[in-house]
Amino acid sequence: MAGKGKAPRAGKALQDQVVALAQQLGLSAESEVRAARRIWGAKRRIDVVLRHPDSRQMLGIECKYQSTRGSAEEKIPSTIKDIEFWPIPGIVVIAGDGFSDNMKGYLMATGKAVWLTDLEDWLRLYFALV
Repeated sequence: MAGKGKAPRAGKALQDQVVALAQQLGLSAESEVRAARRIWGAKRRIDVVLRHPDSRQMLGIECKYQSTRGSAEEKIPSTIKDIEFWPIPGIVVIAGDGFSDNMKGYLMATGKAVWLTDLEDWLRLYFALV
């Protein structure tokens, strides 16, 4: 299953793995879905939007990968805040060894972040695929 095997090496690879996992679970998946504007006015695109074919329940996913320590993680709190304004529920899927311990703690405390390795279990519960 995607998310349990090869680790992604970049953000686009992470996005592709999320789409592949969703499709394996029988969900429809669309990438780069336009959804109005971000809180600072820029056009908003959700990395992946999943939909259950029967219930039509939807979930937006932002994919964040960081291989080494750096400033990329500083953008994540604004991503978490932006999800509050989406027209559908959303989460952040994270992967990579570059997240600081502080950021890992913050992400888990939000209740809006899921490690790629845990995503399959999370999606099964969210979409009642158990």
